[in-house]
Amino acid sequence: MTALHRLFRGALVCFIALCSQASLAQDDDFVFYSDLARDWYQGGDYFEWTSTTEDNNAKKVNVFYRTWGDETKPKLVLIHGFPNSSFDYYKMIPFLEDEYHIATLDFPGSGFSDKPLDGYNYMLAENAEIVDYFVREVVEFEDFALYTHDRGVSIGLAFLGNYLDNPNPGYTVNYHFLSNSGMFLPLANLSPGQLRMLDTATADQMLASRATQPRRIEGEPESLAYSDIFAFNQGTVSLIYVGRYLLERQANEVRWLENLPRSPIPVAYLWGLADNVNPVRIAHHVWDTYLNDRQAQSSFWVLPNAGHYPQHDNPEEVAKVIRLALTGQLPDLESENDFMRRYGSTRASEDAVFVGHSKIEELDFPSSIEYTPSGYREID
Repeated sequence: MTALHRLFRGALVCFIALCSQASLAQDDDFVFYSDLARDWYQGGDYFEWTSTTEDNNAKKVNVFYRTWGDETKPKLVLIHGFPNSSFDYYKMIPFLEDEYHIATLDFPGSGFSDKPLDGYNYMLAENAEIVDYFVREVVEFEDFALYTHDRGVSIGLAFLGNYLDNPNPGYTVNYHFLSNSGMFLPLANLSPGQLRMLDTATADQMLASRATQPRRIEGEPESLAYSDIFAFNQGTVSLIYVGRYLLERQANEVRWLENLPRSPIPVAYLWGLADNVNPVRIAHHVWDTYLNDRQAQSSFWVLPNAGHYPQHDNPEEVAKVIRLALTGQLPDLESENDFMRRYGSTRASEDAVFVGHSKIEELDFPSSIEYTPSGYREID
């Protein structure tokens, strides 16, 4: 189990001391115990979003976002997963910010964004609309690549469907990256904690059982940073409700995955091999079913030394694959075998492994020798 997985499990059973129900977004009175978390917060900004989910009754929330790099450089949008936030990318961004203009955000219920606890519904479909608004109206990207991870993959796939169905979206998505996710739940290995969030009684028990535990105020810098971010706006509570996204994913996952074969956008598919919650069997199924035979360029990468968070476990290598893709260095279908041999001959053991398409066809060996049960014989 990785440190982040342990942190996730701990977050599910760690309820911060009771505090105000009012939003703390843009509240500089919040006490930080982590310099990492404070710097991340102070480097960001907010935009206001009016919820489009019917049961949210047009509630307004503040959404936190950050940008890095030169605005004239190629654009890259990073979409985070569950239970964390945009901070998941903090180790990867330094490897890319000199070459790209990067933007990321915290969805409602996560990170430094608002986390209403008054029955607010944290919906994937609405998050996809937030991404559309973010790139059009906030950062005003006209041409960008999209990198998605975990829960963010479902958001990205829903966003992709909206984009493909819109004859005039107002921007161009030039590349689509997908990383470890339970994007096909029948093959996932969900933890008991994740399932307990889907039942009212057990979810309430998860909160009540740790209500008296004090907040962490010291410790290893990264863990302390995540602790601060969860504590902000009662995130350790809101994640119980954000976790209901599994129900929405289950109902829509096939429809969303079917956006991939109809998409003309190049795809790079990355998977940390040591992911025990979302095993590599998910990646193989999605690749074989939705990506292997499509016309648009696709590539499949396995990171042998990474788990569920490749952007954290091996950030430099993920950044390398992004760079290869966005600078046109990945092969088309006809040249990928040559690329695989060249790339594989120089890769280190911790480097990503390039996985080629499956092309099952009868082999025709260029040989003057044939096999017979009696022996190998020269062909006259």
